[in-house]
Amino acid sequence: MTVDELRQAVAEGTVDTVLLAIADMEGRLQGKRLTATHFLDDVLEHGAEGCNYLLAVDVEMETVGGYAMASWDTGYGDFEMVPDLDTLRPIPWLPGTALVMADLQWSDGRDVLASPRQILRRQLARLAERGFGANAATELEFIVFRDTYESAWKKGFNELEPANLYNIDYSLLGTARVEPLIRRIRNEMAAAGMTVENSKGECNLGQHEINFRYSDALGCADEHAIYKNGAKEIASQEEHAITFMAKFNEREGNSCHIHCSLANEDGANAFAADQALFEHFVAGQIACMRELTLLYAPHVNSYKRFSAGSFAPTAIAWGRDNRTCSLRVVGHGEGLRVENRLPGADVNPYLALSALIAAGLHGIDNELALEPVFEGNAYESDKPRVPKNIYEAREAFSSSPMIAEAFGPEVVDHYLNRAGVEIDAFEAAVTDWERYRGFERL
Repeated sequence: MTVDELRQAVAEGTVDTVLLAIADMEGRLQGKRLTATHFLDDVLEHGAEGCNYLLAVDVEMETVGGYAMASWDTGYGDFEMVPDLDTLRPIPWLPGTALVMADLQWSDGRDVLASPRQILRRQLARLAERGFGANAATELEFIVFRDTYESAWKKGFNELEPANLYNIDYSLLGTARVEPLIRRIRNEMAAAGMTVENSKGECNLGQHEINFRYSDALGCADEHAIYKNGAKEIASQEEHAITFMAKFNEREGNSCHIHCSLANEDGANAFAADQALFEHFVAGQIACMRELTLLYAPHVNSYKRFSAGSFAPTAIAWGRDNRTCSLRVVGHGEGLRVENRLPGADVNPYLALSALIAAGLHGIDNELALEPVFEGNAYESDKPRVPKNIYEAREAFSSSPMIAEAFGPEVVDHYLNRAGVEIDAFEAAVTDWERYRGFERL
């Protein structure tokens, strides 16, 4: 949607609200609902203010310490939300509504460096300095329940009814049971300007996936965040609930496989044109995977996906069309790309794509040699392992010279503190596992 199209829609009375959205540290949409006339008259030119605590809270939106950019000591001031008009689009599942993503700046025009969107912009700028762009697509899995979010909360998220009661991976019969919801999500995402390719069932009970055509990396991250938020809103309207938790139960987890390739200045696939470039890029992924895992697996729960024989990776290896490896090379010619299978559906797409690009640049700049392709079952190999938990991942992240150089101290300190907040919250919690195990028997 262009600004002129928005003006016309407002004049005709078909749009009355504009969502001004940012992506927070979890990749969630936060922001303001603006009257469309106020957006056009004021915010379009000047932006809008938002409290800087939005990038300095925990998952529960509680203020926490340790962040240099926002605290009680500094008064929790504002940053500026600057609309990126390339992202303006209708939101068909909400009446009379459009949405625009915003970049974050301080009042003096400096970027808010710890903002996920600004982090990705910085890595894309580093790519551009070398004459490349990045294309990407994310594959988000989720589980559908025939419970509302409110009833699920009241049940303590126990004894929920999955939308399917058996494994429906690729099943047309099983997916037909949930087609009214899934079809609506597909069609309304398309109406919001996304190019939907397909949907399919997955292995866990009630598990599904909707896939979108690749786009430039920033557009991919924006659409990922909008789709994830919108899918939950549509599910709620249909009196269902969707979870993107990496590991909801002991069955298969929710993955977010990320496909990525580099593009030359003319838009052609740079991997297809330069085999050495491709090999250096993949070699960088292997060399940096352990230290970047914190950005691929940001929560305590994320690491519970990493289980042998689960289609979630445990070994740091690359293979050609080999789903036991953390890096799966697929396609040929203009379709040649690498698929990172490490992230779960709880990932922040801006940070994950930033990590992919930073690792690739490390491989390219240092002309790293690519190890031989792995063949066979990587779960049973002697290859290096991905971190088993967030403690290992945080340590690897904190001690990495590559990360310090690629992201800078402000970003590193910010996301190390975020990991510490996550760990502290988990260590303070008493889990159902502890109660079941110890209430009577200990």
